[in-house]
Amino acid sequence: MKPHDVGLPEHGRRRVPGLRREEVALLAGVSSDYYIRLEQGRENSPSPQVLDAVAQALKLDAEATDHLNRLCLTASQRPRDWGETGPSRQLLQLMEGWEHTPAFVVGPALDIMAGNSLATALHSGFDRFDNLARMVFVDPAGREFYQEWERAAHSCVAEIRAAYGHDPDSARIAEVVAELSAQSKEFAGIWQRHDVKGKSQEGKHLKHPQVGDLYIKFAAFTVNGAPHQQLVVYQAEPAGPTAAAFETLRALATQSKQARAAVPVADLAVNEQ
Repeated sequence: MKPHDVGLPEHGRRRVPGLRREEVALLAGVSSDYYIRLEQGRENSPSPQVLDAVAQALKLDAEATDHLNRLCLTASQRPRDWGETGPSRQLLQLMEGWEHTPAFVVGPALDIMAGNSLATALHSGFDRFDNLARMVFVDPAGREFYQEWERAAHSCVAEIRAAYGHDPDSARIAEVVAELSAQSKEFAGIWQRHDVKGKSQEGKHLKHPQVGDLYIKFAAFTVNGAPHQQLVVYQAEPAGPTAAAFETLRALATQSKQARAAVPVADLAVNEQ
């Protein structure tokens, strides 16, 4: 956002793009000193009216405004249910029963906490099916799999940023952000944008190394009883090419599983040496 976007004049050279702190303070109707304390986290109890004024000054959308309000909560006001507990047995059984639908559960830092057989087969081109952000930014397969890579990259970072707003003290989120920032300049750059956006319902264009192009829709659902987890479900157009590709993937995964089961235990031990 630039000064002329909010009716302010531009004077002199600017070291960084966007509004200066004193300009945001002016638009929000607070002193510059107060806004600096707020930005630096030294103002412990800003009023809802002040936060709304800052959000309006920065022209934040509803999701970003909620994120701002969460960041200003004290430790005692934050939910205490963000532990990394695994998915329930009932949820795992439900997902595994969806033979024609890829489904998996992600944690706040986009760690894959569980996935059904078809979801695992769908992501078989990656080194590991372990963390969506790592797979997008670090694994070479990410740029081939996600045909709209830029969109996937920004989405991953915005989702982690949204989770950070719920739990700024999360050691796991800090670990993932530090690792990916060190390994990917693109991740580090997007993280500094402070974009916030949770998972919603969108379309994706993917490309699997064995079955080719896939056009899917997906939905993300908060897991009841574990609000830090999300169930992600991919859907294909019924009787369309992607549905047929899912069937091929399912057959390949079944064949691979049967082949592994048919290998004698002694042979497996030899191969692992």
